[in-house]
Amino acid sequence: MMVSKVVLIRGKAVFSRDGDIDQRILTDMFNKGIQILMGQQNLKDSLSLLFNSNNKVGIKINTIGGKKLSTRPEVSFSLAKALLTAGIQQENIIIWDRTNRELRDAEYRLNLNQSGFKVLGTDTQGVGYDSELTSHLNIGSLFSKIQSKMITTSISLAILKDHGMAGVTAGMKNYFGAIHNPNKYHDTNCNPFVAELFETKPIKNKHKLTVLDSLVVQYHRGPSYHARWAKKYKALIFCLDPVAADFIGWQIIKKLRAEKGLPSLREEKREPAYLKTAEKMGLGKANHKEIKIIEEEL
Repeated sequence: MMVSKVVLIRGKAVFSRDGDIDQRILTDMFNKGIQILMGQQNLKDSLSLLFNSNNKVGIKINTIGGKKLSTRPEVSFSLAKALLTAGIQQENIIIWDRTNRELRDAEYRLNLNQSGFKVLGTDTQGVGYDSELTSHLNIGSLFSKIQSKMITTSISLAILKDHGMAGVTAGMKNYFGAIHNPNKYHDTNCNPFVAELFETKPIKNKHKLTVLDSLVVQYHRGPSYHARWAKKYKALIFCLDPVAADFIGWQIIKKLRAEKGLPSLREEKREPAYLKTAEKMGLGKANHKEIKIIEEEL
């Protein structure tokens, strides 16, 4: 039986008293998590198992939650800098999301230049969406050209959040931000749509790594930010199995909700059933018996 490895690295002091991120600790969290995940002694050997110098890598972030609940620039740039050890050139790494406005609201500086890490939204002039529909099962969408044409390899760097319809939004649902019509796929708790979208060629054929940004977890009333139900969890989660990563994310949200005496997602009739659908489709593991969790604290 193949077991999926999920690595959870917690940075006890990753936040300063004023809420800023300690960049040194954050970098150590990325390095440690990737090395443990890949079973190697150094970052270069670890990343070389996933990437090569010819790759054009897209880091799909999530900035829909505004400054308080988005992938912070410190986090995405730490991952981008780590990728350089695999020989990937800066200009071949794109940090991206749906719109330039959302990126700016999350305090990103856009960069469309030939040098440096690129930072851009799909609505950047000259980018946009494909002109031809990608159809697969119940999915019929136009993909961002960033995902379909500008990159060869994809990383989902997602915020771990409760979601009013899907139950949980994490690495897989992060790709809803790669299509022109995500609102079409929110019926029936986003099931089977999250799984079916992930199985489309522009995603499945390019996705290499899931990193769940769990520094702050919104465990209730997501996906928007509500301070009352946001927990500084101080963790990053790494996994090659996109389903297992999100399954463990769900368990974290389940635990945080229970600690606060909140109803379970099942009781609220919004359990993330798309994870079981994804497992049945062979996309990954969504059960405790086939997932090995490794936790370390820095």
